[in-house]
Amino acid sequence: MATEIKAVITLFGATGDLAHRKLYPSLFNLFRKGFLADNFALLGTSRSEWSDADFQAKVRESISKVDEDQAGQYDAFVKHFFYQPHDVTNPEHYDKLNERIAELEDKFATEGNRLFYMSMAPRFFGTIAANIKSQGLLSDNGFNRLVIEKPFGRDFASAQELNKELTETFDENQIFRIDHYLGKEMVQNISALRFGNTAIEALWNNQYIDNIQVTLSEDMGVEERAGYYDQSGALRDMVQNHIMQVVAQLAMEQPLTFTDQDIRAEKAKALRSLRKYTPSEAAANFVRGQYAAGDNNNEYRKEDGVDPKSITETYVAAKLTFDSYRWAGVPFYVRTGKLLAGKFTRVDVVFKKPLIDIFATPANSNDQKLNNNVLTIYIDPTPGFSLTLNAKKVGQGYTTEPIDLAFSQSAEQKDLSPEPYERLFHDALEGNSTNFASWSEIADAWQFVDVIRQVWDHEEPNFPNYQPGSMGPKEADELLARDGRQWVY
Repeated sequence: MATEIKAVITLFGATGDLAHRKLYPSLFNLFRKGFLADNFALLGTSRSEWSDADFQAKVRESISKVDEDQAGQYDAFVKHFFYQPHDVTNPEHYDKLNERIAELEDKFATEGNRLFYMSMAPRFFGTIAANIKSQGLLSDNGFNRLVIEKPFGRDFASAQELNKELTETFDENQIFRIDHYLGKEMVQNISALRFGNTAIEALWNNQYIDNIQVTLSEDMGVEERAGYYDQSGALRDMVQNHIMQVVAQLAMEQPLTFTDQDIRAEKAKALRSLRKYTPSEAAANFVRGQYAAGDNNNEYRKEDGVDPKSITETYVAAKLTFDSYRWAGVPFYVRTGKLLAGKFTRVDVVFKKPLIDIFATPANSNDQKLNNNVLTIYIDPTPGFSLTLNAKKVGQGYTTEPIDLAFSQSAEQKDLSPEPYERLFHDALEGNSTNFASWSEIADAWQFVDVIRQVWDHEEPNFPNYQPGSMGPKEADELLARDGRQWVY
């Protein structure tokens, strides 16, 4: 049975695209499942001069795409939504905001629980946090929590300054930094796979694993995000956050208990053991790319909103190295990019071959070699697992062939799985920070990435260097080939 959560949610950036596409449908799912019921309210804010009725109509439009069978609940849901025009830079506006919050607390009996959600330009995060404190918006008799969207800074220095600003108002355990990849079903399944199966965890080390590959592939270009993306690039947009968080889950040690505090501590320890490259090592172990023109797209430099001389990367591949007892000698290869061969996210764990291949002997005339066993975690679009094994090929003689033991979620299971934002919204309201990045994790990720960014900012790349529909530039294949390896996909 769902346990109802009581709270007033104040959403900064309530008229934005993210709120319309993700946040309101996610809250509606929590409502129809009973996690939100009679005792919650959402106060939306932005500069737009909307009324409560205008806002409720927009929310209704947003949730109408969730499930038409639930249309009977639309009115019951949207009556919990209210709106206040607001300039986040004007301290006086927070007084009115505080009045509206207090009114909603009385009306919906939320017991003083307040959650502040920042879904707007990061440059305002510190300003909002400071005014929340100075203008008295913090509750005295319930919880106070802050949810913030990425990006959390654009380098270590700016992230550190932002964190300082936020922690002057909120404690670390009150801050929930969104990384929607941590809300994905199969990313969360990494812990169950490892720590719930002796057969897997016993082999999860450098004695048996040859390398681990993480791929976050997108088949679209920058589209309407060109203005933002040209100031960010794949390194900041994908590697520093999503990829680092997935890698931390793969590399971490078993936590003492399955609690947010212990899990985040082990992830932070894993990222601290990630070798921070020197500039020369960064140049040798990172590959960047920018897509060329294709049949249905412009080259990146000719996209609307992009600098014609831009050196912003739309692709990154890298070799990561951990200086830990478990992972010494095991490379983690990662890659991400736009306009690639497909839209998918996967992890490939490549195991070592047997020390002696008894099937590849002079007496065997088939000149065959055993394949590596590969455990694949399919994160998107169809969640599941597969394990590639060697088996005897059916027929006369004795040759081997790779076979797959596979599991994929059924359509029914996929429907039951919460969307990432639904899961993360629920966790923030519950105060469970397991699936949110801690400051320690973010700091280590930025300190690692900053070296690569500084190297690239002082080099002129040969762009464009990969074709749409491929899996990136040839240098990404060469990165593995020089180690005698290749990408699984």
